[in-house]
Amino acid sequence: MNKPFQRKESRSNAHVGNDFEITALEFFKNEGLQLKRNVKVQVGIEGIKKEHAFDLGCIEKKIIVECKSHRWTSGANVPSAKLTIWNEAMYYFVAAPKGFRKIMFVLYDFSKKREETLSHYYLRTYKHLVPSDVEFWEYNESDLRAEKLCI
Repeated sequence: MNKPFQRKESRSNAHVGNDFEITALEFFKNEGLQLKRNVKVQVGIEGIKKEHAFDLGCIEKKIIVECKSHRWTSGANVPSAKLTIWNEAMYYFVAAPKGFRKIMFVLYDFSKKREETLSHYYLRTYKHLVPSDVEFWEYNESDLRAEKLCI
């Protein structure tokens, strides 16, 4: 079956996301943060609350994490539909309870054509949607390291 939006050499995009969450768990564990997957927190605006599952987190330490392993398109174009998912994550961070550490953990993907990573592009063009208390971490899978980006 032709799957034009399927990441090459992967069973499914869901598996790619799942694997990236596991990678993030390991990274944070090595940083001294014991997180769990699928952490549910009451979120909402104007006093109306509903449970939302963040990719990773720890209720006791008040940490929530969203993980995104998106890449530039094969032609180095902006993956606009995927970045709307990042915007949605920003909205959930806004709606999350006060006092939580909020982390957006994204895959390092550099475009030679654009001379920037996808996360730097996002922060340059969508900074107005990023809450001031959200940390952006960019994970480089080639050296298994992550860097906290300055916003």
